[in-house]
Amino acid sequence: MELLVFCVWALLALIPFPGATEEIFEVSVWPDQALVKFGQSLMVNCSTTCPDPGPSGIETFLKKTQVDKGPQWKEFLLEDVTENSILQCFFSCAGIQKDTSLGITVYQPPEQVILDLQPAWVAVNEACTVKCQVPSVAPLENLTLTLLQGNQELHRKNFMNLDVASQRAEVTINVKAQREDDRCNFSCRAELDLSSHGGGLFHSSSAIKVLRIFEFSQSPQIWVSPFLEIGMAEAVSCELTRVFPAREVMFYMFLGDQELSPFVSWKGDMAWANATIRAMETGDQELSCLVSLGPMEQKTREPVHVYSFPPPVLEIEELYPSAGTDINVTCSGHVLTSPSPTLRLKGAPDLPAPGEPAWLLLTAREEDNGRNFSCEASLEVQGQRLIKTTTMQLHVLYQPRLEESDCPGNQTWVKGTEQMLACIPKGNPTPTLVCTWNGVIFNLDEPQKATQNHTGIYCCTATNQLGSVSKDIAVLVQGLDEGISSTIFVIIIVALGVGIITIALYLNYKPCKIERRKLPYRQKEKNKEEESQFAVQQAEKCNAHNC
Repeated sequence: MELLVFCVWALLALIPFPGATEEIFEVSVWPDQALVKFGQSLMVNCSTTCPDPGPSGIETFLKKTQVDKGPQWKEFLLEDVTENSILQCFFSCAGIQKDTSLGITVYQPPEQVILDLQPAWVAVNEACTVKCQVPSVAPLENLTLTLLQGNQELHRKNFMNLDVASQRAEVTINVKAQREDDRCNFSCRAELDLSSHGGGLFHSSSAIKVLRIFEFSQSPQIWVSPFLEIGMAEAVSCELTRVFPAREVMFYMFLGDQELSPFVSWKGDMAWANATIRAMETGDQELSCLVSLGPMEQKTREPVHVYSFPPPVLEIEELYPSAGTDINVTCSGHVLTSPSPTLRLKGAPDLPAPGEPAWLLLTAREEDNGRNFSCEASLEVQGQRLIKTTTMQLHVLYQPRLEESDCPGNQTWVKGTEQMLACIPKGNPTPTLVCTWNGVIFNLDEPQKATQNHTGIYCCTATNQLGSVSKDIAVLVQGLDEGISSTIFVIIIVALGVGIITIALYLNYKPCKIERRKLPYRQKEKNKEEESQFAVQQAEKCNAHNC
């Protein structure tokens, strides 16, 4: 009986009860954490501890393929994983089903980071928009975007609170433009940190963008004469003030359709261009100046009037006439001058009629040599009177002359001093002068030390193409003491002359009464005067004898 009871309990122990089986079997999935790059595949293994499992598999909306299996496991390939999902792995054991879940996280590194500056050229004190975007990145909650100016961090943004389904990230800020920001580098750095998902750190940066700052508030100004003469070179300039950066300003200058070649300069906040124009057509034209800096352009125009006014024509019948020749001088307007100018010939007795030439008839004289004639033409151009003058010089030819004023016939030298023969001939062409002394040509270019041997007669001859003239020059060399005696003698003579004149004036203006009382005294004075005159005569004779 006891044996029977023991057998029954043993059989009951071997029968599996549902509650006991549920407690002892488990379901697991591998990997326990799935991180898949966008569009890639994932291998998933689903297993159980149930010794004899029933129906089993995985539940997911992803494309799945069973690639292998075992008594207690199954392996699946998930293809083209493009979004986050939760996969269910289930097994049945003794009529009981158990499952476990696997979270699949899809990631996409920030491979493309785009930075945009709007506008690329910004006016001083205006706002510039700095925008950074990553077109495709996941998961956004693990992304950080950082805007940099040079190495300085301007702004940092994460995306923890955004819709995780989005794969586009963007950050935008405004920067106020200052001059010191010109040519600053801007960049954007993207970081995707997947360490919380068992992955690594992905980072990428945008291309560097350079911000340009400018100041361009003034219009250019043209400096040019309102009247241009055809064919004549004229300097023009175009100037721009309060501009930054001045060194990068571009100038384009045109006269009508003719492009000029300006030379550009700059200093501080000023830039200017200089050019040379040469108008080839008469009439009203336009000078334009186009200035550009970055995206900015400004154009200024200035009207000019081109006229034709060549210098008047001055004609002298003979530029090198001989003295006594009659010559005609004519002043006329140039054929290309329109309308006919008003003419004036210097020295002409009358003004010509409008459109008629001015003329003068004269007989050439020696004193006309070197005389300048001027022909003046005046023309009115749009209310402004312009004047041009042509000048010519007359050269009158005449024979040589040796005049006493320039070539004295008697010359006195002081012994022992440096002396030169004083003789300058006149004539045109300029004559050559040759002087001979005792049959030898005397050096006229270098001073000579005067000696008694230089006393004598010198024969000088002046010659040009029209003839020659000769003159004898007497040179007397005196000693130094003789020169002094002569000087003293001259002084005495001058003093006596002054004394005589003074006494004569005094006696002439005395009252008559006093004159009668002092008659004997006047007689004495008269005697003295006669003696003085005699002394002067004697001195002159002595001086002549010494010479």
